[in-house]
Amino acid sequence: MAGQIIKKGKNKWVVRVYMGENAGKRNYHNKTIHGNRNDAQIYLNKVLRERDIRTFVEPSKQLLSEYLDSWAETILKARVRDRTYNDYKDRLKWYVKPAIGELELQQISPEVIQGLYNDMLKRGLSPRTIRYTHTILKNALQQAVKLSKLYRNPCDLIDLPRQNKEEMKILTPDQAMKFMEAIVLSPFKAYFSLLLTSGMRPGEALGLRWSDIDFEKKRVTVNRSLVRKRGGGYELQEPKTARSRRNIPLPSITINDLKDHKENQKVVKLQGFVFGDKHGEPVHDRTIFKNFKEVLKNAKLPDIRLYDLRHTCATLLLSAGENPKVVSERLGHASIILTLDTYSHVLPDMQEGAVEKLEALLFDGK
Repeated sequence: MAGQIIKKGKNKWVVRVYMGENAGKRNYHNKTIHGNRNDAQIYLNKVLRERDIRTFVEPSKQLLSEYLDSWAETILKARVRDRTYNDYKDRLKWYVKPAIGELELQQISPEVIQGLYNDMLKRGLSPRTIRYTHTILKNALQQAVKLSKLYRNPCDLIDLPRQNKEEMKILTPDQAMKFMEAIVLSPFKAYFSLLLTSGMRPGEALGLRWSDIDFEKKRVTVNRSLVRKRGGGYELQEPKTARSRRNIPLPSITINDLKDHKENQKVVKLQGFVFGDKHGEPVHDRTIFKNFKEVLKNAKLPDIRLYDLRHTCATLLLSAGENPKVVSERLGHASIILTLDTYSHVLPDMQEGAVEKLEALLFDGK
């Protein structure tokens, strides 16, 4: 018999459905229904239909918060770096668990998740934060689908708030020249000069060893990136992508800054870091950041992020007519598409320049 209804008392029924065999053992789904026999029959018909079309999922009493903890420990931790792992856990801790963590996994519907995001928006959280949280929760629940804990991912049916693209802050050519003049007396002159002229990420520059710099060929090799660990300390990580491991030609002014910096190091750097402290360890980000902000303020330059020196480098090169492919390789982007999308604000000027060149080729002298 595929399914049966067993009376257990007044208005109490047990629905029993044969689900097939596994390793020679017959498996059954049992569910107690409180109500009349028609209620039990409706549930039986539902389970039989879902079993036949292979959409049935055995109901679980596991709470969402318990599942998320298990997912983070057994799946997430093995897939991402420690920094990303901790960031994901924090997002779930701050935004998801307090609101819907005590619901059973089977109760997490599109309506529940949509309500969570709507409440986050009402609390003043940005669309970017909501979208980031959604990405994490969607990945977690997708694993629940694979484990047959859910039939489908409720995150697939969500309307996300529109995210307005933030305007990129960069230095203009005149401001970039002023910045280079302003860092002359900074103890981190070589570091700032390197970021602006190479397009390296700040962590990539901090992870450099002197063996990564070829003074004769005037280039630097990116082999690793330095990441600060929660609770103190640091770790050296592999580049973000295969293209992030790259050789970057440097202008003579930056090479000279690096030479002067090396000569001024009075303590032997046991670790060989280019930008190390008196103990031979990488200089802390906070120290550099504080000096960077002082340089900007004293020079009356825009209040940009340290990372924006990378954006400035790319924008200046593209504005000067450099091939986007060359810029993409310099930045270590995964593809030229990412470069063009990130710096789309430069494209209109490039198009105008292309028109002028085309006119000169076809109509010059006519």
